[in-house]
Amino acid sequence: MAKRLKAAERRASILAVAKVLFSDKGYHGVSVDEIAVRLAVSPAILYRHFVSKEALYEEVLNEIACKRESYVDVVVNSDGSFDDVLRKITRIYIDSVSRDPDYLRMELHSALDGSDASRQFFDNRWKPFTDFIEFSLGELMARKALAPLNPKVAALAFQGMIREALYAKCIFHSSRYSDVALPELCDQLVSLFLDAVAYRGEQPGLAASPHEGR
Repeated sequence: MAKRLKAAERRASILAVAKVLFSDKGYHGVSVDEIAVRLAVSPAILYRHFVSKEALYEEVLNEIACKRESYVDVVVNSDGSFDDVLRKITRIYIDSVSRDPDYLRMELHSALDGSDASRQFFDNRWKPFTDFIEFSLGELMARKALAPLNPKVAALAFQGMIREALYAKCIFHSSRYSDVALPELCDQLVSLFLDAVAYRGEQPGLAASPHEGR
């Protein structure tokens, strides 16, 4: 017989199990019955807390999104330059994701689901990077410290590089990069990105503050 839990404890246990299953099989690969079996409860117990599988899936995404990293301390403790802040917020992000790679699996699955919740989840996880890169590059160009380029395209390129490194190291465990630690790999990618946008340094104090995780 399943242990009787308080409502908050039961809800938390449902979310924890659902997160593991959804990250492994995706939304369409998991049934409410399977989640209930894993929890050793009846499906009716799940429906007391979540009106549908879709509602449960969205709540799992929301819970992950609410654990977004805070980058405020990075900005406070940096020299204020674009490259210094970018390197430090990237390191915080990859450390966080590498500790909980289920997030990456959820991102992969959610990208194929096509729901509004999935799209919002994907966008929000990368928003601190895209906002910071777009604003900072715009400021650099306005000061004639950088050749004209499209900040949105640059932010997309950076996002793609870091995400691919995380997939290779945390999801696929690619032997091709086994001799390079994840922090070193990402730092090299940041350097390549800075070279690609022809960034050559600046006076401290220009960089914009990334949005703090909510």
